[in-house]
Amino acid sequence: MENQNQVAVETPKISKSWPLIAGALATVVVGVAAAWLLFFKVMNNNSSSVAAPGSKVTDTEAGRLDPKIQYTDAVGTLVSGGIGNEGTHHLDRDGGVSQTVYLTSSVIDLESFVGKKVRIWGETLASKKAGWLMDISKIQVQ
Repeated sequence: MENQNQVAVETPKISKSWPLIAGALATVVVGVAAAWLLFFKVMNNNSSSVAAPGSKVTDTEAGRLDPKIQYTDAVGTLVSGGIGNEGTHHLDRDGGVSQTVYLTSSVIDLESFVGKKVRIWGETLASKKAGWLMDISKIQVQ
């Protein structure tokens, strides 16, 4: 008679949902680990590169020329600083201030060549303050 007074207690069936929970947790852990590894790989990548991917980079040269584009070239000493928010650098050339070329580049770190006599190739851009503004595609130390 004592058995009739006992109440049957059911325990939740965790065994069916356990693989699903473990799989979700493993997916999150793997995702976080992959993101962490990629972040550090990108951050530790050679950040001293002075040109865009695919461009030639040496101590004396950076950038590359597209054979489909007709470039303008100039020779002079590379100096930091533009004029009136136009250009990040300028090229001092023989002939005085009227021969100065103001420069910008989205593919080359021009700062690596400051103070050196260089030859540059690029495309002329419209400007308001600079007499001559160029977007540089290639630079070579002379």
